[in-house]
Amino acid sequence: MITLRKLISERLPRVDLPEILLEIAIRVKFTDAFVHITERTSRAEELTTSLCAVLLAEACNTGIEPLVRNDTKSLKRDRLLWVNQNYVRDDTLSDANDLLVSAQNQSSLAKLWGGGEVASGDGMRFVVPIRTVHSGPNPKYFGAGRGVTWYNLISNQFSGLNAITVPGTLRDSLILLAVVMDQSTELQPTQIMTDTGAYSDVVFGLFRLLGYRFNPRLADIGGTRFWRIDPKADYGKLNAVAKQQINTQKITQQWDDLLRLAGSLKLGRVPATGIMRTLQVGDRPTQLAQALAEFGRIEKTLHTLNYINDESRRRTILNQLNRGEGRHSLARVVFHGKRGELYQRYREGQEDQLGALGLVVNIIVLWNTIYIDAILSQLRQEGFQVNDEDAARLSPLTYEHINMLGRYSFAMPDSVIRGELRPLRNPALEDF
Repeated sequence: MITLRKLISERLPRVDLPEILLEIAIRVKFTDAFVHITERTSRAEELTTSLCAVLLAEACNTGIEPLVRNDTKSLKRDRLLWVNQNYVRDDTLSDANDLLVSAQNQSSLAKLWGGGEVASGDGMRFVVPIRTVHSGPNPKYFGAGRGVTWYNLISNQFSGLNAITVPGTLRDSLILLAVVMDQSTELQPTQIMTDTGAYSDVVFGLFRLLGYRFNPRLADIGGTRFWRIDPKADYGKLNAVAKQQINTQKITQQWDDLLRLAGSLKLGRVPATGIMRTLQVGDRPTQLAQALAEFGRIEKTLHTLNYINDESRRRTILNQLNRGEGRHSLARVVFHGKRGELYQRYREGQEDQLGALGLVVNIIVLWNTIYIDAILSQLRQEGFQVNDEDAARLSPLTYEHINMLGRYSFAMPDSVIRGELRPLRNPALEDF
């Protein structure tokens, strides 16, 4: 693995970030998803270049000034401002992201990383140094200031599926449920992993009721309660810990309403983030919430037992969470302007800018996947043994070969415009 990673690192082409956006635009045509706000079908001349420049300005947090070129029509200031106001918004960013996720899912290398049935949720935090109601305090992450959390859903193919911007930091796992249910890509993950957080019996019940398996990483199991349905069942050595009994009568009495709740969530009649308003009156849980908690305790007990017993399950959860951390590290490198602080005052602006960041990260992931796959093919032709088990441990989150700073040229080689890959590097010819 060390040798394979070194060979890949030596052969990945050195490239500027704007070129990556333009190249993926040629291959995937994700810019076609950006339609004018009036839904007109006519396209401005060289719109792809303008769109890539605007996405880059948002994702890098630099604004448009470093990208303005008065001698290039597609990069003039008034053109970039017009494109940003009329083309870049939540629905077009989501449609473009769907195309990128689909392209990643078609890669044979990405399928070695996962089939898309597994996803994880994790939050990336940004300080917001300006006054706005759409930020919140948390001394641990924001010091004396305020900030937001960009909560992402990441597939096991390394692609970002959806994200929600939350003022401050997360208070419960229902945000994760909202991110899962609102995602519109062709991937439909059923196993949802997350780090240790504010999960509860109700959250376990909701996920299971909706057909998902909630798999949080458990950092401290010492105080966990284990529940049983049959008080007379013999669990051997586990009898000493399985002392709590599920009240199945509560589940039976509310079962029809539980199914109605699941249907309302599936159809979007009730938002996942606002579900707690229907489950409690004041500080007291409703009978529906009590039934859902009883149902969730069954799932939580099963998950805890499997988590303790199955080392491969623990490793799978940890590996997926590490993919999320690696993706956030890449996003930090991209979002370098203004010291990585978010200066958007309104929630729509925050969501659009971070949506552009997620889109650019997915573009980098797809570009890296394409070229890593090409390098693996070249190595096989040269007689180097590349096993699928080793390729499955590679990551498209590397960025040492990408120049993020200083050069914003949107010129493209003719061969790449024709759809060809750019030449892979030959380490033997390079002067280190």
